[in-house]
Amino acid sequence: MARRPTQTAPYRCTECGWTTLKWVGRCGECQQWGTVVEAAEQTGITRSVTPVVPGAGRQARPITSIDTSDVPRRTTGVGEFDRVLGGGVVPGAAILLSGEPGVGKSTLLLEVAVQAARNGRRVLYASAEESAAQVRLRAERTGALHDELYLASETDLATILGHVDDVEPDLLIVDSVQTVSSAMSEGMAGHPSQVREVASTLIRVAKERALPTIIVGHVTKDGSIAGPRILEHLVDVVCHFEGDRQTSLRFVRALKNRFGPTDEVGCFDMTGAGIAEVADPSALFLGHGAPQPGTCVTIALEGRRALPVEVQALTIKTAAPNPRRVVNGVDGPRVAMVLAVLERRGLITVSDQDVYVSTVGGVRLTEPAADLAIAIAVANSLRDVALPRGVAAIGELTLTGEIRPVTQAAQRRSEASRLGYSTLIDEGSKTLRGALDDLSTRSSARPGDEAPKF
Repeated sequence: MARRPTQTAPYRCTECGWTTLKWVGRCGECQQWGTVVEAAEQTGITRSVTPVVPGAGRQARPITSIDTSDVPRRTTGVGEFDRVLGGGVVPGAAILLSGEPGVGKSTLLLEVAVQAARNGRRVLYASAEESAAQVRLRAERTGALHDELYLASETDLATILGHVDDVEPDLLIVDSVQTVSSAMSEGMAGHPSQVREVASTLIRVAKERALPTIIVGHVTKDGSIAGPRILEHLVDVVCHFEGDRQTSLRFVRALKNRFGPTDEVGCFDMTGAGIAEVADPSALFLGHGAPQPGTCVTIALEGRRALPVEVQALTIKTAAPNPRRVVNGVDGPRVAMVLAVLERRGLITVSDQDVYVSTVGGVRLTEPAADLAIAIAVANSLRDVALPRGVAAIGELTLTGEIRPVTQAAQRRSEASRLGYSTLIDEGSKTLRGALDDLSTRSSARPGDEAPKF
């Protein structure tokens, strides 16, 4: 009888199954740290699983007979956060919130906790990173004090579960999963096995008790969530809190949502007194005062939200062989392509100019819909022309100079009309040259000058 070959790779990655002959600290396939463990040797013995009869109330039923009326959404009291979640939190939902260090995750969740407490729900905030006194000081500064908001500073999972039994909260917040450890798993806090054990236990408790749970997760240097990838698969909702430290604007985006859309964005303003919602951020990304040469407004999409964003351009003649191209808030290679199209197809020379392109308010434009606005802003700067009020531009430029339609064009037009932009330059002009010719009849030069032609 042929003998079954023995296993030749005694070490295996618990995340992706990659095998190796010797132990290594980092998996060579999925690049996760601390997931390579000694694999059990194959014995060839096949074990059978004994079927278990499901208990009363747990039998499989037709999906059409399952009642969902007893799981209504609960608003958190923070409208922008509810928008991202799809209208509120679902009982038993596990929500993972990630973000860069210092971006304001704890401040946001403290605001969510106190608003939920003010709505009559008991909240347990388990902080494993800060002491109770530190959280209390921040709560005093932001006005997040309430008798129904319970605070515990614990790093042991079993103790946190004990607090859950004692307080019986309606909302549980754990900050953060990488700093909590469980005695049921080996390794220190933050180890992949510890993160997996802590997260799975918290999610199981959330499902069994219909207790919505918000878990804070750290991120790595490349911006991804730290810990095993399975962490994102276990939870119901994955949100990312982002923002530039140089500005007060913050965004919450849903990367995964089992109960709602993933294209909603919540806007917040970080102030000295805490975090504030920005229900209508239309004025955040526009300049103030009279129209100036070198500016153009475009309608950008942040999730489902259409926002007017002002693009500013400044051109300075230079004799240097390599003119400077400095950008802020826009994609550098994309701007270089737009400048090439502007010179070749729009017949406007920019090769002897230093070009500076920026957005207002710290917003970042990554979509091609801003191409036309960038080209018009640069052309206006060169001709010293200011667009009149009520003019905006949306459109993607091709290398042939054609203006292509953009996604969600109807929503952009509707938002532009609501905000008073009566003239919209888009694919109706067909080409960049045609758009510049259309603008020449609407542009105004400085007082005392004639309106120049492009």
